[in-house]
Amino acid sequence: MTQLATDQTVRADFNGVLVDAIPGSPIELERRGNEFWARFNDPGWEGTPQERPRITRQIVMITGSHHQNIYWYATGHQRALNVLPAVYLLKDERWVPRDSVVLSPPNQGVATHDGHWNAVCISCHTTHGKTQFDTPYRSEPIASQTVGTTVVEFGIACESCHGPATEHVTANRNPWRRYGLHLWNALDPTITEPTSLDPKRSSEVCGQCHSVWEFYDVADERSASANGLAYRPGDTLTDTRFVAQPTANIESNNMQVLLDTDPDFVRGSFWADGVIRVSGREYNGLIESPCFFKADSKDRTLSCFSCHNMHKEPDDPRSLSNWANTHQLAEDMDTNNACQQCHPSIAKNVTSHTNHSAESSGSSCYNCHMPYTSYGLMRAIRSHTISSPSVEETVKVGRPNACNLCHLDKTLSWTGNHLQDWYGSAAPNLNEQQRTIAASVLWLLKGDAGQRALAAWSYGWQPAQSASGTEWMVPYLGELLGDPYDVVRYISANSIKTLSGYEGFSYDFVGTRDERIAAAVKLLNQWRNTSASRARQDPQLLFGPDGQPDISAMRLLFDQRDQRPLFLRE
Repeated sequence: MTQLATDQTVRADFNGVLVDAIPGSPIELERRGNEFWARFNDPGWEGTPQERPRITRQIVMITGSHHQNIYWYATGHQRALNVLPAVYLLKDERWVPRDSVVLSPPNQGVATHDGHWNAVCISCHTTHGKTQFDTPYRSEPIASQTVGTTVVEFGIACESCHGPATEHVTANRNPWRRYGLHLWNALDPTITEPTSLDPKRSSEVCGQCHSVWEFYDVADERSASANGLAYRPGDTLTDTRFVAQPTANIESNNMQVLLDTDPDFVRGSFWADGVIRVSGREYNGLIESPCFFKADSKDRTLSCFSCHNMHKEPDDPRSLSNWANTHQLAEDMDTNNACQQCHPSIAKNVTSHTNHSAESSGSSCYNCHMPYTSYGLMRAIRSHTISSPSVEETVKVGRPNACNLCHLDKTLSWTGNHLQDWYGSAAPNLNEQQRTIAASVLWLLKGDAGQRALAAWSYGWQPAQSASGTEWMVPYLGELLGDPYDVVRYISANSIKTLSGYEGFSYDFVGTRDERIAAAVKLLNQWRNTSASRARQDPQLLFGPDGQPDISAMRLLFDQRDQRPLFLRE
């Protein structure tokens, strides 16, 4: 996830290209032999905006390789790096403003400082990085240091997960030792093998990066800056860092310090009940799962390695790229086998448990127990808190439930009644809107920016389209084309393109307001001229007997929208 900028890693065209992704702030890209350079407005300028100078810097590093290329340039201050103000989207093959690829409030830029990569990204995007700054985000090296930031290796290399390997390398210079270990299939005590640890310790190897954490105090932070993070695979993770988990430690001194410093800390990473809502922090979700903390034996305790395999097995028939693009799941772990390995009684008769036909997406364990309620990388991500659908949680917390993420045209009352009939769940107390209007419509029109993003993504999710129909979706997705949050507009446009007849829909989510309005009006007119616009007479979707949406009812919900600024810290 960290690469030097080379011909093999740079995906964007740097051959004399002018990037106009940021109005009034063009970026000029050029190649100088094997080097990549950019000229742009100085982001660190503290004078009047009219006098902001242009600077030219070499692009030396990239983070991101699956979805985006984020380019880092040398600031000229020791080894401090800063981020180019535009990001290259790989699938779209285009540049967009850095602020537009994260879910952040409109007109509130994402902070970028000289040394941001050194102080923050280095912890999880390199192996044994040493910031060697006196304070975070500053480019002054520690007085005793003259070199500045160093790493052992860029990206997630062997020692990130297996620990220091000097003893291992030395011992295994003896070929007879290596042959003997292989012959007897014995563990090598000179190195840490995460899958041989108990489930909690093994998951902490992943949790060192995939969690929301902070230092216990300034002394720990300065020690990590000088010497690298103290955690080694096999250690107890919480011995050397504070893993923030609101449900478990909301009243702790460390959490109170975080909240005093940043009152929006919890809301930016967690749902109100403490379930993680952003991607890349799956460890926080795992440790909230009953399959993890209520397991009755070591063999039945859920861990990261229950489903994921960090090295593709030789007999795995999938290609390397296919394995990587399925989130490094072990073979067959993208099916119900993942859950049935610990729940064999359900495996004997899945449909009696799910109340859906065997071939239905409603009989997928993942879809009901790990729904798409986290956000990251401009899309919805599966929750890693394994739970059962609950209308009560949706009402109290706002987190969409699995049933209504698939049955987008149904109300919370409909879901509550089915869960009561099938599983004996207590009937929730619902207001009139929750009883009579489809839950996804409420999320799209009334929800906060995170709820709107998740709902918009679900409108483009094939299982949900099959369960709910699609002929009614255009007016709602069209409404979100004017959303104040860039990523909500992006997701909505992508979902529109999944609808039959709209594959060629043309829309620029970072275009001018007038351009976006014109595209939305054209979209709605196209929909009105199709038979689909008269195919659904459904009051739960706010569609009248004529098949047309009730604009006044939609506006009433829109006026009740949660307008609180939201920055999701993926």
